[in-house]
Amino acid sequence: MRRMDANLREYLQQNHNQLKWKERMKITFLTIDALYKIHKENSIHRDFHSGNNIIFTVYNTWCISDFGFCGPANKSTCIYGNLPYIAPEVINEKEYTLKSDIYSIAMLMWEISSGQPPFINYEHDCNLAINIINDMRPKVISEIRSEYKV
Repeated sequence: MRRMDANLREYLQQNHNQLKWKERMKITFLTIDALYKIHKENSIHRDFHSGNNIIFTVYNTWCISDFGFCGPANKSTCIYGNLPYIAPEVINEKEYTLKSDIYSIAMLMWEISSGQPPFINYEHDCNLAINIINDMRPKVISEIRSEYKV
């Protein structure tokens, strides 16, 4: 069995101030590539967040974990996951799609940039859910290099 060293949330808490942008981009690329492989199988993760992104330092790579809610793209009846990473349309009682995982990637990219989980200063409750449905998103942080801003 492979030994995991930390999930992304723990890794960012311990190393954020020392991380160069090149390393942040590598983490992002490896994560997107892993999710691409899931989507290529016509599956959706449905619970993608920094706690489910694991580093294996022996292999110098990042892997996605916790496939408990992962399944075919055409089957989804319940809301799963960690509220700040759930796409607004899913919260609004629509089905998970491949795009729902992409929203989770966007929140993860914000976390990699800022070093904090999205909506860290909010209770994870109905008010946050309503705000996400109504287009509330984390603010772009000033430390993000201009070429990475959209």
